[in-house]
Amino acid sequence: MSPTIYDIARVAGVSKSTVSRVLNKQTNISPEAREKVLKAIAELNYEPNKLARALTSSGFDAIMVISTRSTKTTVGNPFFSDVLHAITAKAEQEGFDVILQTSKSSEDDLLKCENKIKQKMIKGIIMLSSPANESFFSRLDAYGIPVVVIGKVEGNFENIYSVDTDNYHDSATLTETFIKQGRHDIACLHAPLDYHVSIDRLAGYKASLEKHQVTIKPEWVIDGGYTHESALAAAIQLLSSPIPPNAVFATDSMKLLSLYRAADALNIKIPEQVAVAGYSDPMLSLILTPVPAGFDIPTRKLGEESCELLFRRIAGQPAPRKVLVDTHFSCAESLR
Repeated sequence: MSPTIYDIARVAGVSKSTVSRVLNKQTNISPEAREKVLKAIAELNYEPNKLARALTSSGFDAIMVISTRSTKTTVGNPFFSDVLHAITAKAEQEGFDVILQTSKSSEDDLLKCENKIKQKMIKGIIMLSSPANESFFSRLDAYGIPVVVIGKVEGNFENIYSVDTDNYHDSATLTETFIKQGRHDIACLHAPLDYHVSIDRLAGYKASLEKHQVTIKPEWVIDGGYTHESALAAAIQLLSSPIPPNAVFATDSMKLLSLYRAADALNIKIPEQVAVAGYSDPMLSLILTPVPAGFDIPTRKLGEESCELLFRRIAGQPAPRKVLVDTHFSCAESLR
């Protein structure tokens, strides 16, 4: 059983309140009493209970990471695991603990956040996605602690910051690449439009078609949902339509993988019959043939930049309201 502050008080021969003042680095204690307490802590190999300290001090060095999505919508999506790994590695370097929060809904997420803020358990928050309904931001903003969102933030807030890529521009660039190659029957397999990232990527696709006076066909703009199963069903529906597209833009790696699986199931050749490109990740580039074209999401950079911005604000240092992370376009075999 781990020693408690009662054990320290007994070994040091002081009161429990004296031990508490030493643990919380208060100054109203004699050097002799402090020395006794520190010696007892060393003898007992005592590790302070962070929750107990949080309730009696200004809070411990922890940040909270939330996805604002239910686990059903994030399972199997490599973006969340990759960016979380980058965040935890950076936080460890800076001496911060990371509390990962999962929930059943956005409201549940928000209530848990508010509870931890009120208990002074966290000094800042990183959100792994940016909901289109920004009422979430408004409620967190009122508490005065820094919140860094990986994604776009449209509203004006005092304590909400954004780290993002230029999803609109990148999607327009990718769609334009199809057009320049002579492919004008371009479909889009996208994620649900509950988050800014999905809205911007679909908007970039549509803007590029309109710019080049290419007709947008509603039946070729399909919501692939959040799961592998729903994405595959949507991809099969799209590629098996009576008049199929000759190019498809996939707005995330799950949609990209589903298009390859659907093409294989339907004996459709990539890129001879249909060119496929979109947002990918390094793992897909290793396992898919031909290598997918498009943008690899810079998950590590997004995580690191989010931490850097958050830690600067926690330390009271100035930081930009918005950080844009560069992306790289790869025109690989699946597009030619």
